[in-house]
Amino acid sequence: MRQTMPTPRRLVVAISGASGAVYGVRLLQRLRETAGIETHLVVSDAGWHNLQHELAMERAAVEALADQLHDIRDVGASLASGSFQCSGMVVAPCSMRTLAAVAHGLADNLITRAADVMLKERRRLLLMVRESPLSLVHLRNMVSVTEAGAIVCPPLPAFYLRPQSVDDIVDHSVARALDLLDIPHALATRWEGLSHALR
Repeated sequence: MRQTMPTPRRLVVAISGASGAVYGVRLLQRLRETAGIETHLVVSDAGWHNLQHELAMERAAVEALADQLHDIRDVGASLASGSFQCSGMVVAPCSMRTLAAVAHGLADNLITRAADVMLKERRRLLLMVRESPLSLVHLRNMVSVTEAGAIVCPPLPAFYLRPQSVDDIVDHSVARALDLLDIPHALATRWEGLSHALR
């Protein structure tokens, strides 16, 4: 009997122009280490600037972390169609501009179009929004995307886990994103209850 290879699970990772490019990079690194995952990457123009400014990463190093890179202007790419079989999408980090576009259905580039596809196809969409303080406009946009089916997942540190470094803080937020995507990992310590913590 002919055996067929298992189809990899596709995930879209987008890096937009908010501060926190490290979240998208760390997510890509972890997904690359996970068997059976195929990553599709889209980076905004401002995202490329932040990758270089915040992490001193050149484009080629970022591209090497993904299975396939898509141009943000290519609204005719495979990701722009609901027929593209995909498990979910993470925007890490998610700028307020990208949040607003998703909230209002403005599929004006490949990130916002792919996000729109996730919503209309009822697939998992995580928005790791980055801004502080939040205006009423930001909050209303978060409500809108949540009502549409997205998950607003700000990368916030969990100090009860007693992080020892910036890497620990980043890993915790990435671990939460992986949990929400139902991807197993051993990236961060899990809370085992107060009685255990006090031992």
